[in-house]
Amino acid sequence: MNDFNNGEEHESLKPVFLKGCAVVAGIIVLLIAGFLFSLGILSAVNKVSPLELLKGKSQAQPQLAQKQENTDTSTPKPTVEKEQTDLSLQQFNEAITSLVENVTPSVVNLNIKVKNLDGSTSEGIGSGVIYSEDGYIITNDHVAGKADEIIVKTYEGKEYAAKLIGSNKDTDIAVIKVEALNLKKAEFASINDVKAGELVIAVGSPFAIDQTVTLGVVSAKGRDITISMETLPMVDLIQTDAAINPGNSGGPLINIYGKVIGINTLIFSPSGTSAGIGFAIPSDTAVNIAEQIIKFKRAMIPYLGIEMGDNNSEIEGVLVSSVLYGYPASKAGVKAGDILTKIDGSEIRTNFELLAQMLRRNVGDEIEIEIYRNSEYIVLKAVLVESPVTAVNN
Repeated sequence: MNDFNNGEEHESLKPVFLKGCAVVAGIIVLLIAGFLFSLGILSAVNKVSPLELLKGKSQAQPQLAQKQENTDTSTPKPTVEKEQTDLSLQQFNEAITSLVENVTPSVVNLNIKVKNLDGSTSEGIGSGVIYSEDGYIITNDHVAGKADEIIVKTYEGKEYAAKLIGSNKDTDIAVIKVEALNLKKAEFASINDVKAGELVIAVGSPFAIDQTVTLGVVSAKGRDITISMETLPMVDLIQTDAAINPGNSGGPLINIYGKVIGINTLIFSPSGTSAGIGFAIPSDTAVNIAEQIIKFKRAMIPYLGIEMGDNNSEIEGVLVSSVLYGYPASKAGVKAGDILTKIDGSEIRTNFELLAQMLRRNVGDEIEIEIYRNSEYIVLKAVLVESPVTAVNN
């Protein structure tokens, strides 16, 4: 009975055993197929036969690593960096040329004729900036202030006879006008945010060579130069190393946004040509004086009515040595001995800075004056009047 039962059990286990063998065989086949498939992939990747890959597996891997390393070396980073550098230079170059193309239509060349006392005629050259679409042009007083004949040549080559509207020796600003419409006027920007080191471009006609551009930087701001005893000092000038030569006078100094920040006026040079030190009248002053000339046919420079002395105190500002009776400072309550420290919130540290603030304002403007007196700061208000001295320099 037990033997019979054992026999039946063996017989019943056969199908199970066979099925297990079949499963194991199937798994082995799948593993072999997977291995061969993987081997084929690795062979294709490494570009070697499966046999070579099996024989030299340990050697193939270093060769692959070396190959990849060589590949990395064959794609040198300096090439990429060079391409990036070239691209940056190209972009800079395109930006400058686009800037010049946009600005030069607003710059004109001037040919000046002046009749001398002996009957002869002197000729000169200069530049100008188109201020309005209907023909007002800003230039220098020393270029057009005494002109008997002014010929304006535009970027397109058109020529116009211009008339002098007015000029001012103290600021070296003059305004002329041509009978034309739809001219491309320049855009102006305040120099308040301009910093030393910023890129600038000077545009003009040096030595009568039309539409010349030179690139440089703002070397400094707030330069003050006394030209003669007959005129006020030129104050708050922009210094630049962009080449400025005879003929550039009256042309614009522009920033990287294509806006005029100054009107080129003079150079410092032992030879009479550019030595890398040129000066421009700040746009704030140039525009303000130009608008006065357009409106009143002359510049009307504001006046406080104070005389200034040396400030030897620890308080920064301008010492008021005396106050002229009947003028704005006197009416506002300023007294001799006061130290003027601010105009409309702007700090005043020198006599030149006080004059610079006056040149940015107009007759009739009400301003706030901060003074230091008896250990305290006081704010007063004054209404500006025209200077009795500078009125003769128009």
